[in-house]
Amino acid sequence: MKRTLSTTVLTTGALLAALGIPAAQAAEPAPRIDLRVLVVSDGGPATDAIAAELRTAGTPYTEIDLTRSDRPVIDAGYLADTVDGRDRAKFQAVVLPNDNPFPAGSAEMAALVAYEQEYAVPQVDAYTYARPEAGLQYPVNGGYSGSLDGARAEVTDAGRSGPFGYLDGPVPFEDNAPDVGESYAFLSGPAEGADFTPYVQADIPGTTRKGSLVGEYRHDGRRELVVTFVYNRHQQQFRLLARGIVAWMTGGVHLGASRNYFAVHVDDVLAGDDRWNPTLNCTPGDVDCTDPNATPDPIRMTPGDVDHAVTWQQEQGFTLDLAYNAAGSVDHREDHAGADPLADRLVDRRDAFRWINHTYTHAFLGCEQNTSVVPWRCATNADGSTKWVSRNDIADEIAHNRVWGQSAELPLDDDELVTGEHSGLQVLPQQPADNPNLALALADTGVTWLASDNSREPGQRQVGPATTVPRYPMNVFYNAGRAAEQVDEYNWIYTSRAQGGSGICEDNPATTTCLPAPLDPATGYTEHIVPLERQIALGHVLANDPKPHFIHQSNLAEERIAYPVLDGVLDGYEELFAADTPLVNLRMKAIGAELARRAAWRTAVDDGQVTAYRIGDTVTVDAPAGVDAPATMPDGTTRSGTAFGQAYAGHRSGWTAPATGPLTLTLPASAAPSTAAGTDGSTSATDPAPDARVPEGVAEHIPPTGS
Repeated sequence: MKRTLSTTVLTTGALLAALGIPAAQAAEPAPRIDLRVLVVSDGGPATDAIAAELRTAGTPYTEIDLTRSDRPVIDAGYLADTVDGRDRAKFQAVVLPNDNPFPAGSAEMAALVAYEQEYAVPQVDAYTYARPEAGLQYPVNGGYSGSLDGARAEVTDAGRSGPFGYLDGPVPFEDNAPDVGESYAFLSGPAEGADFTPYVQADIPGTTRKGSLVGEYRHDGRRELVVTFVYNRHQQQFRLLARGIVAWMTGGVHLGASRNYFAVHVDDVLAGDDRWNPTLNCTPGDVDCTDPNATPDPIRMTPGDVDHAVTWQQEQGFTLDLAYNAAGSVDHREDHAGADPLADRLVDRRDAFRWINHTYTHAFLGCEQNTSVVPWRCATNADGSTKWVSRNDIADEIAHNRVWGQSAELPLDDDELVTGEHSGLQVLPQQPADNPNLALALADTGVTWLASDNSREPGQRQVGPATTVPRYPMNVFYNAGRAAEQVDEYNWIYTSRAQGGSGICEDNPATTTCLPAPLDPATGYTEHIVPLERQIALGHVLANDPKPHFIHQSNLAEERIAYPVLDGVLDGYEELFAADTPLVNLRMKAIGAELARRAAWRTAVDDGQVTAYRIGDTVTVDAPAGVDAPATMPDGTTRSGTAFGQAYAGHRSGWTAPATGPLTLTLPASAAPSTAAGTDGSTSATDPAPDARVPEGVAEHIPPTGS
């Protein structure tokens, strides 16, 4: 199926970049165009969202904050100069808060206009009011200004054949809270005589016409991408369009690359997960459930659950990662005359999954826990120092589980590890430091990739020889095999004491998941929890975020409550994206390597160690030796006659391997520069800030302009 790629993405290859630049004059050398974006920000969410997209992808940019008095002045010298006798444009694209954020008659806007004309540098208007100066009619002339919450925009034919061709379905606008306005937009058609091409549009309420939300305005030898709806970096509508905005401004050619990733780890396979008790409001078997009537009632998969998982994977074209605890099977056989049908079925179907060592018994590998108190605390020695689980005990947990997996011929990677509860790593507030024996045991057992909890530590770090791989916990609880159990515990955690809850939300007002009232036990899971968890996970997918998510084997058992969430992500993605933009489904070590490679590249860019530019059809990139560098480019780009990168989302992208000396790359004929129209009589370079006379009654929500 189209939705997943199982190979490591962003393959080794050559870097290139392309810009729309004017054809070289016969007597003049082609200018040098630096591969960097200028982002001019007014502190609003739209420019911040675009800057965040560039940073996540690894695309170099320079940001100017218009609210700062000490900011640099944008003039001809700031934008361009001469290097080795050749004209140099310092930026390949310009992002402005709107079509003209400067005062009337601004010399800075005039400098930008002249620069864009001379070097054919495109401009993105991050969020602007629909008006003739932006190529659009005023909304009062048969258009619309107002909320688009819950609307479904669409990509036009021009958008599909252009920068948004990776989208295959609608562009849904979020509507998460009926009483909160989340999206505001201006919808209208092109102004009379304007050379304007809508790329994304939506129905104008009360009419049969459509209005532009994203479109290209060509005038005066310039090209502007005009965006007429407000957004922030997290909203789904922006996340869907962000890739196309960057592709448009760079001509589909830039440093940096992005993918849509999704991986799901299933913890505690072969073991049993203790069940939530709705009467005691705790989980018997857990260290914090000390009620004398607390009798454990574990949840454990069956062979039928394994068969269901295999069939589901085949139907969805997706592979789960099973993190296993072998002692669960060994103990089960001891208690059942040597029989364990679950383990037998998993081993028989082992090649259908990826497997990760989760330690033998799922023991806590940090400090020795004193469970005589609630909450537990670290046991101490006579001198008050912390008692730690020993190096040998940690190594035995890792090695014993590995040996069992090898004897079962599981397709393991020995350098990956998920400890029980991510233990051994710091756990606040009880254990503010790692177990010092953990790093030693990892070295003893050859572990180089170690799972961590993203909700505790979102960044990667080193633990001895291992690099952490942060994982997103899905809010589908480990102690729930049935929807009613999940809802009951969810209500306990997220409602007030007066409503029968724990009061955690009252004590932590910053928590955003708090409920105004308890969920209905019969419908709360499907109507509230599933849509919310699907939205959160899909948000990670659309944000070029490779970090894996994790659930537990209990969620694949009994009522199999994880599948509605996973189906929501996968089916939702299928509806939105074209076949050339599949989900990338990597195993843990590949995810860790991707995160580490990004961090090294970001450091090199931030430290000014990367230089990249284009002269004619040749691109030169100079980066520190030992640092892989990412790039995105059109099909047909080569390095020494060899094709670059891997096809994705209508372009090719890849990482270069470490190299000595600058890299040179050759662009294809398809990367020829674009030209801009200039015959419509609209704003000229000599009048960069026209009087934007706004019709009466539509001043609210208008972005600042040069008027």
